[in-house]
Amino acid sequence: EVQLVESGGGWVQAGGSLRLSCAASGFTFDDYAIGWFRQAPGKEREGVSCISSRYASTNYADSVKGRFTISSDNAKNTVYLRMNALKPEDTAVYYCATLKYCSGSYLLHRYFEEWGQGTLVTVSS
Repeated sequence: EVQLVESGGGWVQAGGSLRLSCAASGFTFDDYAIGWFRQAPGKEREGVSCISSRYASTNYADSVKGRFTISSDNAKNTVYLRMNALKPEDTAVYYCATLKYCSGSYLLHRYFEEWGQGTLVTVSS
């Protein structure tokens, strides 16, 4: 059974930083790409970033490029999302998810397969 457990969300002032973690289990880590998407109240789900250990690739949504960095620790089956220069519009519940591939298209079209419970990020102005 695929399990994805997010942590690290919280409250931060605009311009601040947070690091989200996603602990994965129940599947072979290298078989899937792992990504993050977010959903703010009343808004559509937005693919934020993804990483593929197998293909050594990462992708980011334009809205976070240059501010967010995704990384993975394969020994720990954990993916991280470092978020710098946070803006109020980054406020959302952030979910860790599996994808078949990590690509801009997969992020844009939100081809997420399994996801966790989410962690809330609140950025105040």
